[in-house]
Amino acid sequence: MELHHIPLDHLKVSALNMRHSRRKPDVSDILPSIRQRGIIQPLLVKPNGKPDHYDIYAGRRRFFAMKSIAKDADSNPVLPCLILDKNEDVDAVEASILENTARVGPDEMEQYEAFKRLADKGRDVTGIAETFGVTELTVKRRLALANLLPAIRKAFADDEIDGRTVTALTLATEARQAEWLALHQSDDEYAPTGQRLKAWLCGGEHITTDKAIFPLEDYSGAVLSDLFGEHGVFADADLFWSHQNAAVASLRDAYVAKGWADCNVLDRGRYFERWNHVKAAKKEGGKIFIELRDSGDVMVHEGYITEAEHRRRQKKAMGDDDSTTPSPKPELTNPAQTYVELHRHAAVRAALLSAPAVALRLTVAHMIGGSALWQTRAEPQVTRKDETADSVAGSAAQAAFDAEQVEILARLGFEAHGHSVTRSNGDDWRVAETFAKLIALTDDEVMRILTFVMAETLQSGTCVVEQIGCHLAVDMTGSYAPDDAFFDLVRSKAAVNAILAEIGGKAVADANVSATTKVQKGILRDFMTGENGRAKAEGWLPGYFRFPLETYTPGGAGRLTENARKAAHLASPPATD
Repeated sequence: MELHHIPLDHLKVSALNMRHSRRKPDVSDILPSIRQRGIIQPLLVKPNGKPDHYDIYAGRRRFFAMKSIAKDADSNPVLPCLILDKNEDVDAVEASILENTARVGPDEMEQYEAFKRLADKGRDVTGIAETFGVTELTVKRRLALANLLPAIRKAFADDEIDGRTVTALTLATEARQAEWLALHQSDDEYAPTGQRLKAWLCGGEHITTDKAIFPLEDYSGAVLSDLFGEHGVFADADLFWSHQNAAVASLRDAYVAKGWADCNVLDRGRYFERWNHVKAAKKEGGKIFIELRDSGDVMVHEGYITEAEHRRRQKKAMGDDDSTTPSPKPELTNPAQTYVELHRHAAVRAALLSAPAVALRLTVAHMIGGSALWQTRAEPQVTRKDETADSVAGSAAQAAFDAEQVEILARLGFEAHGHSVTRSNGDDWRVAETFAKLIALTDDEVMRILTFVMAETLQSGTCVVEQIGCHLAVDMTGSYAPDDAFFDLVRSKAAVNAILAEIGGKAVADANVSATTKVQKGILRDFMTGENGRAKAEGWLPGYFRFPLETYTPGGAGRLTENARKAAHLASPPATD
């Protein structure tokens, strides 16, 4: 290439320039610089057959900026230009596209026009893709726009329709494009766009081939090739659903044959309300629910019963009558009960680590009777309060449990990645693999692992925790001390005053009986820290953390009191004749 200075009126934009067909460009961003300094970066030009006249392949915006300046000054300046040496047109086109692409990312139609010019000059898809550093699929997608009616391409170039609509129209036959174009140009009709357009083209539903759970060769209808998605699209939605429903029916029959109590196929489009169901194993009467989305997706939910059925089973198991006598309001809110339950749970299962004989019997009881956790999986220790989670995580009982978990993981050869030791997933290979490791261990080592797994799967918030805590005479004094989270969660003023009487004496409690709950909690904190002239209460433990449970008002502590009642009943069964 040679550098020449060519008069402005001897230059024009080449028809092969990438943006030749677009309206006059906005040059406001470069105009001040060119007005002050002139053109620094030369234009790329090529002789156009007219003596001393040239076509511009790269530098269109600089050319228009100089035209504006020349018009204001009534002059004909010369512009620095690099003249291409007898190159093929394809190289000139490539130079234009590369410069424009580096400056502003072209839209779909500009890419199509540019790629098509190169393709018309003999450049194949691979060559075009390598030139611009894009995938071959991108090139194919852009070249697919050649299938569009000229009127549709023009509407896109004029910003009347967006890129998603244009790419969706590449799925359509020429007749369907014409039908859509008529809607688009009508003043009274609505033309679908974007995702709705794909559904319109496919008869109302846009279902991709990856959604089928039946062999695709069984489908005899047309499949639209969607270059803008990873999968094809079923052109006949009704035919798809006839095959999909047959496959779902076979899936349902297979579950029933495996012994599931029931397999429910939900109406298409109806979501499975997981929040209204409870997990239940097959042997506990768990059911299968198959969910079909309008998108064609099939989702299977294994082992669930409704929340209402779960409550009926619990009521029947407890032998509750139909008494409607209202019970006193619990002194602890639900978050406070969860806080106490998790701390009691942590202490009991930590104590369980030193009682393998009890753990063995508990394991047998869980295997026979089952529980909400016996699938098996670890107690999740769920709470909505971050303060409760932090408090339990920082307790001595939890630290002892976590330390033992590390040891057990090492003995079993599991990666210490923070997961539970219990890893039930219904895979018999996992069971066989673990069993093979246990064979090589001594009885004492196996018993230690069994004890830990029983502690890990001991369900929080149950009478079993209370029962074991009482049986083992768990003393939480060494593993728990009341913290701010505890005092913040106890909201009952009567309970707070009773606790104040217990820790500071009746006189102190009576003297502050009309004070706010906040003030009384402040006094309790002073007793805990020994500040503001209060005698420090060494080793004091709230009744909520004692075994058996102790509460402070007639209302009790909600489910904590109920669990304590059950445990006491089981510890002292009625005499028989």
